[in-house]
Amino acid sequence: MKSTNPGDRESGIARRAFDICELLQGTAAERYALYSQYLNPMMVRVLRTLGFDVGFQSARGQYLFDQSGSRYLDLLSGFGVFGIGRNHPLVRETLTKVLAADLANLVQLDVSLLAGLLAERLLRFVPFLDRVFFANSGAEAVEAAIKFARRATGRPGIVYCDHAFHGLTYGALSANGDPIFREGFGPLLPGFACIPFNDLAALEKALSGRNAAAFLAEPIQGKGVNIPDEFYLRSAQALCRKYGTLFVADEIQTGIGRTGRFLAIEHWGVEPDMVLLAKTLSGGHVPAGAVLARKAIFDKVFDRMERAVVHGSTFGKNDLAMAAGLAALEVIETERLVERAARLGGRLLAAFEAMAGRYELLRKVRGKGLMIGIEFGPPQSMKLKAAWSLLEAVNAGLFCQLITIPLFKDHKILCQVAGHASHTIKLLPALIITEADCAWIEKAFDAVITDSHRVPGAVWSLGKTLAGHAMKNHGAR
Repeated sequence: MKSTNPGDRESGIARRAFDICELLQGTAAERYALYSQYLNPMMVRVLRTLGFDVGFQSARGQYLFDQSGSRYLDLLSGFGVFGIGRNHPLVRETLTKVLAADLANLVQLDVSLLAGLLAERLLRFVPFLDRVFFANSGAEAVEAAIKFARRATGRPGIVYCDHAFHGLTYGALSANGDPIFREGFGPLLPGFACIPFNDLAALEKALSGRNAAAFLAEPIQGKGVNIPDEFYLRSAQALCRKYGTLFVADEIQTGIGRTGRFLAIEHWGVEPDMVLLAKTLSGGHVPAGAVLARKAIFDKVFDRMERAVVHGSTFGKNDLAMAAGLAALEVIETERLVERAARLGGRLLAAFEAMAGRYELLRKVRGKGLMIGIEFGPPQSMKLKAAWSLLEAVNAGLFCQLITIPLFKDHKILCQVAGHASHTIKLLPALIITEADCAWIEKAFDAVITDSHRVPGAVWSLGKTLAGHAMKNHGAR
């Protein structure tokens, strides 16, 4: 048996030239053992319970390949990171050229040309904003926006929505609308107020005291794929203007073409004071986040020379991240991926809406572009109702795994639920998917949902197994 002692591995590496490909090949069998021992054993337990522990070996575009070479269609796309697919040749070529150029990276007492070029290109897509701050991630962008809003307004308050997800660092977590992420990490930052999503009366009440620096909102909520009412965002912007609160649109998941527009807010004709981007901006290779803001906000934050570095991020403007962002935007534009997301997203939404008319377990379908939520709910027929109730009594939201697991095992499609205890499956594929991929998705979902309406049947046998695992897990606490 191969040793998992890191000292043994290090001594072996020292005896020969370092070769990362050789290291990966030589330790491939240790993937889950290493992760369990040194990182997060609970994650490995989840993968093994669901049967997702296939050990993906390679990826190309929207496809993943396991150890046997089987091809899977990835509808998670790294929670939206791989908007242009994995290992896009233009991004790889761009990064290789930057590495070969021996650039003077992160001098700090200088400014980055690549950062200037990326900021200029981003603002061409978002012409109502004027300045850009670069960070390492979406959560860092949220943290920056909180600081900028407080400095620019002189107010402490941050208003956010229930079911929101803005990241897991402390400022972002303080604006997280799901208790599962907040539990055990208090006290969180003061000054944060949660209101219901889509509730203008609640928003006005929260803003009317003129204490709120910012209203932080996702145009479409990632946890649940919750779509705003037609006039909600426009009215929210008007309320923010009325009470002197900055409107901050978290487009970290919805932005850069995901919803069939460059920004999701374009569907509703609003122009926030700040827009937050990340995920697809990375090109799928180098983490990158950005805050796009009005000049007046930056002028309050960086208001004199001694405050030129009052907020920053050491690696935020690194050459590889900036080059990856430029390449990603080039792909988005030249391959017309925004238009593709709108067209193919429309096809998939229509197909799922047709299924909703045929299947009693499929309750609602919602989304924009290639951000789609498929919501399941209690059936009417007695056999299905009894099976559903038993499963939900054990663990709320467990039914969706009866859909995602057969999709993965039988149809080679990777997707997951839209949040903790959610009855919604979220599709977030790469924007480069094809008509053939759409047919693959439609056929697979149709087959699995059909099977889920057969009681007794294989799907509900799987449900009993998962329920057993859930009860053991609860008992072990």
